[in-house]
Amino acid sequence: MGGRHHKSFDGHVITVPRTKRGAAASGRREASTQRREGWIASRKKELVKLAVVLLATVAVIRNEILSPLLYQTLRGNTRYAPSSDSIYIAREIYVPGSLDADSARRLSNSLNLGGGNCQWKPPTYEVPEELDFQKTFVAGYPSGDKRMAFLQMEALAGFGAKDEWDFAYMGMSNHPFIKGNYPHHEGIWGWGAAADQTILMVPNIRRAMLEYHDIIWDLGYSTTWEDSTIRSDNLFKEKPDFDEYYEWRDARVMDEIRWYGWHIDYWMEGGLLRDIFTHKLITKEHWDDLKRKFAHQQEELDYDNYVSNSTGPISPAYDAHCAQGEITNGCEPVAIISADKLKDYAEGPAETARIAETLMNDARTGQYVIAQEAWDCIWKELIQKKKGPSVMTDRPGYENLYEGYNFSVEMLLEMIDELNRLITKYGSGEWNTKETANRLVEILVEHRGLVEAELEEINTGARKLTRKDFLGPQERAKRRKLKPQDKAISESKRKARFKYLTALEQKLHDDKHREMRKLARMREEQANKHSTKVVSDRDLLKALSGALKQISTLKVAGSLNEETALRLVRRIRTVASEAKVGLAKSSE
Repeated sequence: MGGRHHKSFDGHVITVPRTKRGAAASGRREASTQRREGWIASRKKELVKLAVVLLATVAVIRNEILSPLLYQTLRGNTRYAPSSDSIYIAREIYVPGSLDADSARRLSNSLNLGGGNCQWKPPTYEVPEELDFQKTFVAGYPSGDKRMAFLQMEALAGFGAKDEWDFAYMGMSNHPFIKGNYPHHEGIWGWGAAADQTILMVPNIRRAMLEYHDIIWDLGYSTTWEDSTIRSDNLFKEKPDFDEYYEWRDARVMDEIRWYGWHIDYWMEGGLLRDIFTHKLITKEHWDDLKRKFAHQQEELDYDNYVSNSTGPISPAYDAHCAQGEITNGCEPVAIISADKLKDYAEGPAETARIAETLMNDARTGQYVIAQEAWDCIWKELIQKKKGPSVMTDRPGYENLYEGYNFSVEMLLEMIDELNRLITKYGSGEWNTKETANRLVEILVEHRGLVEAELEEINTGARKLTRKDFLGPQERAKRRKLKPQDKAISESKRKARFKYLTALEQKLHDDKHREMRKLARMREEQANKHSTKVVSDRDLLKALSGALKQISTLKVAGSLNEETALRLVRRIRTVASEAKVGLAKSSE
């Protein structure tokens, strides 16, 4: 039989026959040939899938026969581990290139070296689809806190995390850790029904407001004035000056103080729909407007605009994502985590242990978590030795964050009021039997103490307010009156410029969604093109050669007996024969 011959790595020859075509073949024969070729192409695709399965099977056999004790001892999960008084020396682990992907991953992730020693390694970012996890959603108000938590998870379990936006617009994947800001307007429920449990990050409210200010500034206030879509409205003929920007920013941050508490309520109450400003139960229509028109002023989204006296009491309603069980164990968090405690040298290791314990509560993910004796070491590697990706504490000037900006009495009192509301609510008899509520109250009480200390410094003059500080509406209005009359602007102009800044924030938010939808469409188009691509002979040969090489290697190493090796080869031969791809023993 004629055809091209390709020698595989194990001494076999794979023959791909040429299709015989007669120049004078009848139309019926041509049709028959086309049908046969279509069937062969289909069988080739099946054969590639079979090769992948065989590779996975071989990998499992090798992993179980050659190195279970090596792997389990390094990760500290074996009954054969040496005694606790053994001496371990941290050293680089050589990972042979010949190892299959799973074994290489396991040796490449963070290692338990015994005796409380460990070595941080990057996680596996491309997570195998066939693994079964209990997946954890890390929820939190927009800040760098979630990043600190998921980096701990990655180091503890060896697998990467993924952002809610990446899930929404770059496609679903098997990542066991998901982080997001939802239901805040900077977030999106993009992970579908992938998550099984929730942990809630609770950032310091004062720091969270500063970080949100950075988000607003990053909108490009100073560089986007030329955007014609913003200037097209006659209201926006002049660019607001910095005083007007600061005034608008202060008003937005005043609203965000309420968003902070509202975000905590949403998760603690399992997705219950509430108003941001009054905390009352609301309708689905009101909820949708709060999320869609987030940059609008409080008066525009006022509770009374949606509810009249004739409406009657509003029944409790839950976000459909939570009501429909899209997080398997419910939206209410199983643990409350504090990034402030995590980076504290006294309390940090205990916070890492909290994170590890949430991963250990289900064996699907728990089986990958490094041994408990290494948890403190993982904390030291990430926090003290600053290994791994950068976090908010690595940011230039982070230590001076409290000194860089000040808040007025009005704005600090607003924070204290919101913290008092949350502390009173979750410290009440309705909640104080829950460990998560007690932990939340403990964290918020500490945050309140810090805000109260700053309030004292403002009242005593230890902190001086400047125009760039967060002054709040009252202080801004007071300072406006002190401006010379020739520099003052009318109230109508001031409101018009506020509208410009609101439109700018809303537009850039909408642009982000539009751009991500565009990326999603491009990804889907690429996927559709890829799915219709015919499997080439070259790809087929590569897959078959890889499978045969693995079988031969294991047989020589004694990890496969003769019978098992022959059975695997015969299986490839059978399917190859059906796909018109012949396997012949090399004469060499």
